[in-house]
Parts: sequence; structure tokens; C-alpha cells
Amino acid sequence: MGRTTGAAGASASETSAAEHSGPGKAQEVPTAQGAGEPKKPRRTRGAPRTHRWRRAFLAALITGAVVVPLSGATRPEAPAPAPAVVARVTAATLDEAYAANRANATEASRMAEAHGYGERAAADRAMADRSRHYLAFDGRGSGLATEVFGDLAHADRIAVLVPGSDTSIDTYGRFRDAARALHERLTREAPQGTRTAVVAWLGYETPGTVSTTVATPDRAEQAAPKLREFIRQLRALNSEPRISLLCHSYGSVVCGRAASRLDVDDIVLVGSPGTGADTVAALHTPARVWAARGSDDWVGEVPHIKIDLLGTTVGFGTDPVSPSFGARVFAAGDGGHSDYFRPGSTSLANMTRIVLGETPEVTR
Repeated sequence: MGRTTGAAGASASETSAAEHSGPGKAQEVPTAQGAGEPKKPRRTRGAPRTHRWRRAFLAALITGAVVVPLSGATRPEAPAPAPAVVARVTAATLDEAYAANRANATEASRMAEAHGYGERAAADRAMADRSRHYLAFDGRGSGLATEVFGDLAHADRIAVLVPGSDTSIDTYGRFRDAARALHERLTREAPQGTRTAVVAWLGYETPGTVSTTVATPDRAEQAAPKLREFIRQLRALNSEPRISLLCHSYGSVVCGRAASRLDVDDIVLVGSPGTGADTVAALHTPARVWAARGSDDWVGEVPHIKIDLLGTTVGFGTDPVSPSFGARVFAAGDGGHSDYFRPGSTSLANMTRIVLGETPEVTR
């Protein structure tokens, strides 16, 4: 996730909502969707042997995530204050909540700086800017944040982004850029009189891409009640809008776990390894469920399995873009795992249409 720059087109092209492309992938500058993950090199035709090897390697990696724990990079445990105590947020108290959370980010920056965590201090300092609007901020550990773009209290259409692995305060800029890219396109294309808002919900501790947790539903099960509670709070703040949940990569596992008790209108799965459910019906949601994958997304090479190993569930089952799953599959163009929110992309155009309710215009 690249650092935020002035122009949306430039910043969002370095952004994302989610995760590293995993072992064996060439390192590239991450772009708008990948929350810090490098993009897989473009596939070349006439290389079936390479593809078979890659699939075998990924299957071994998934098994190894349980049987032989992998060593991932340790996330910094920078000191930070407890989250700001904010009374029940209403339309009338939104500005107070935003101010309290910015002040908390400022204090987190000071504490991190004082203890020698320079990079975390800089990240916290950027998040404390007066232009930022947070419903929640927690600088402890890998960090949590819920940032708002637009007039949340009066929006007619709200999109909530749920990120995938390796998203933290240290990589937050890229996730934020993905939300900004969507909000700017929504603002530009919304019919006259339609008000929109986007929420970047980093409300759970995401797994590391190279870790024992990324191939299991454990983090998603912990996150699901938090996502349900957030949507309930959002409805209490503004009961009128249509809400779309946009879930990237491991974030789609979180959305799948939470789906049965989410009061949302659309659930959009992009770059998804699976939801843990075999079919849309098994999600037990009245929401419309959409799915897309870019033709150069490495997730397409991951075996879509769900097995029990030593009492632990590994994998997430049916591929959400397969006909058997039953989602409304839409076009995502030729982008990779980090490209779903790239300005000008087919995927961003279609997600904008879904959020605005222009479903007949969504391309397949």
C-alpha cells in the first residue's frame, strides 16, 4: 500500500486493500488493491508445467501452514495509549468522535517516537492529520482503524471495505488509498442528489500472508462479531442508506463468516480464496452476493479446498467465481491481486455500479 499522495489517480495506483502475493512471487510496487502485497508476474501462455508446479507448491504451502508452522515477520509492538473513550456516536457527535480519535493517534505517535519506533510514529502522525475522520483508532500492536470518507450521517449509499492479510497501521496507507479511489469515483458518478460515503474498516487483526493463520478461518471467526457490531452501529447512526460490503482476499473469509447476521444489501467478494461456505445459499444472507477475479490474480492458482488437518480447518472451500457457488460474477479485467481498486480498472467501475445500485450496468 503506497503512501498517500495528492492526486487520487497517482496515489491509488500504489494502493490497496490487502496482502502480499506470497512465496514464489516476483516483487513489484503494490497497487491500489493489495494492502501491501506484490503482484504476481503476468502469466505466459504455453507453460502448463509451470502452472502445475505452482499449484502443487501452493497446496503444499497450505498444508505446511498447519503441519509445519512458517516463520513470518514479527509485527512491531509499539507502545500506544488505550483507545479514546467515545460515547455512542450519533450524527450530532460525529465530529467529536473524529477529534477524539485524531488526538489518540497523535498521542500514539508521541509514544512510539519516545520508544524508538520511528516508522510507526510517522504512520500514526499521518493518521492524526486534521483532515482525517475516524470512527475508531487503536494504535496498540499491529493497530486498528475505521476511517470515513464522505458525509456518513447523510449518505444514501455507503460502501464498507474489509481488507485482507498484512493490513496494519504500518501498511495502512495502501488500504486507505483503495477507499479513496472508490469514494472519488462514487462522488464523480453518483446521480445528482445521491450522497455517498466509504468506510475503510480495519477492525480486526489481519493474518500475515506468511503465517499459520492465513490458510485457516481463525482470524475471520474472531473478526466476524466485530464486523456485525460495526454494521449495527452504522445502521444506528444512519438507518436509511443501502450498504455494500466490499471484501478483498482474506477479508472475504471475514465477510463469509459474518454474512448470516449482517444487515447489508450487497456483499462483494474480490480476489477471494473462498468464504468457507460451499454456496451462496450456505451464507444464509438476503444480500446480493457478487464475486470477481482479475485474470492475472494469483489467487486463481490456489487450490480451493477445505479439509480438516489435526483438528484444524485448512482452506476456504468453493471458488466464489465458480458457477457452483452461485454468486453474481462480474468482470474484473486483466488485473492482479493488487489491482481491484486501481483507478480506471474494470473492477473499480463495476464495484462503483454495484454500490450505486446500477446493477444492469455491471459488466460480466
